[in-house]
Amino acid sequence: MELRPYQQEAKDSIFTEWGNGIQKTLLVLPTGCGKTIVFAKVTEECVRNGDRVLILAHRGELLDQASDKIAKATGLGCATEKAEESCLGSWFRIVVGSVQSMMREKRLSRFPKDYFDTIIIDEAHHCISDSYQRVLQHFPQSKVLGVTATPDRGDMKNLGTVFESLAYEYTLPKAIKEGYLSPIKAVTIPLKVDLTGVGMQSGDFKAGDLGTALDPYLHEIAEEMRKYCQDRKTVVFLPLVKTSQKFRDILNENGFRAAEVNGDSQDRAQILEDFEAGRYNVLCNSMLLTEGWDCPSVDCIVVLRPTKVRSLYCQMVGRGTRLSPGKEHLLLLDFLWHTERHELCHPAHLICESEEVARKMTENLEEAGYPMDIEEAEKTAAEDVVAQREEALAKQLAEMKRRKKKLVDPLQFEMSIQAEDLAGYVPAFGWEMSPPSDKQKQTLEKLGILPDEIDNAGKASKLLERLDKRKQEGLTTPKQIRFLESRGFLHVGTWQFDAAKNLIDRIAANGWRVPHDINPQEYRGA
Repeated sequence: MELRPYQQEAKDSIFTEWGNGIQKTLLVLPTGCGKTIVFAKVTEECVRNGDRVLILAHRGELLDQASDKIAKATGLGCATEKAEESCLGSWFRIVVGSVQSMMREKRLSRFPKDYFDTIIIDEAHHCISDSYQRVLQHFPQSKVLGVTATPDRGDMKNLGTVFESLAYEYTLPKAIKEGYLSPIKAVTIPLKVDLTGVGMQSGDFKAGDLGTALDPYLHEIAEEMRKYCQDRKTVVFLPLVKTSQKFRDILNENGFRAAEVNGDSQDRAQILEDFEAGRYNVLCNSMLLTEGWDCPSVDCIVVLRPTKVRSLYCQMVGRGTRLSPGKEHLLLLDFLWHTERHELCHPAHLICESEEVARKMTENLEEAGYPMDIEEAEKTAAEDVVAQREEALAKQLAEMKRRKKKLVDPLQFEMSIQAEDLAGYVPAFGWEMSPPSDKQKQTLEKLGILPDEIDNAGKASKLLERLDKRKQEGLTTPKQIRFLESRGFLHVGTWQFDAAKNLIDRIAANGWRVPHDINPQEYRGA
């Protein structure tokens, strides 16, 4: 099986990390981008190198899926370690194991500590839990690969305590742009669902409370769905089985052909098959289908299980991002959840790296009231945020002039070069969180950046990399940016070095005054 270019890059990056002595590394691929294929090919190469490989997951379906993909992609067979089944005595070099079984001391003690050379963890955002840690600690010498869909920042911070590096990340916008995932259009439904009485549990909303809060709105939601979903293949995520069943009945009353599946459904396989075949056009579930189920023809997702957890939100939406013949885009229905808290996931969180841009995009979608392409919506929101920041920056620059600083504030530099990734940077790994070194601070100061407000080594490292890249590309220096923006010129960070130098030479020749024929507000560094 031929890997796609990004999958090959991912595989190569993983072996590079291990080759450089990094024992535990992470792979991040969006749902639908073939993470199982990538780790199947990684497994194949490990076996070729003489390794014994353990693939760990928390659900039986994921283990079956991994075993099936490895057989199809590599021709290799797998032994199983779960419940009554054991891999001991098997001649297979690959073992798929249930973490619930593997974590038990009685079972672990049967394995020598060097039994597995490589451990691969599917859905790695779960691996912070004690059960996974117990298994990893039993095999201290094993190389470890964690595989997950796009995690949220909280997840990344936590994963940074387990993994030493991020080997490779492929983003949702890139996957859409390169034609591997379906474009997404989001629409905000103007229905205010009151969540103010909903309690919290394990960092997210309590499912029981959510079901109660949602109940009074189900008929109105079905009415709204009639406007958008009549001709679509729709999956609805709900907080409780009884809410899911009730909503199925309401949808059927409203002219839909709706079915419902849950963990106790005796005919679950038949219902899923009938849905795929088009006998139903809506499938309701209580968070059962977030992992390990694929139906590429799904072209509408309705999230009626509000969540603060971005990885969970991405998994729900990921059920509809796969490509399918005749499918133009995925429609994502979002609701005006009314809550005292503001950390809810919305379509913006699928694509925005900056929380500030995500907030603005969510506002814009609410005001629009019609389906908007999320990439276009993000671009507009980013421009709006830049405009707002420029206004705030103008006040800051006026203050800076009075203080007559010789160095550029890092925020001014980031705004000027329009670097969202720097402005929204959050350290994830241990070394990134430590304070910047004296050498980093001295180098930044020498290059014209004020280092006092940079509080971690990761940010300092990113800034230094960016400054070096800008020098290679012949772009403006921080000192040029500071001088010209203090004279009222805009976006100097996007200019070429030579253009800025020529202008500064002209200003110097004019007694350090801007020549009369130049309007700084309109000048574009040509």
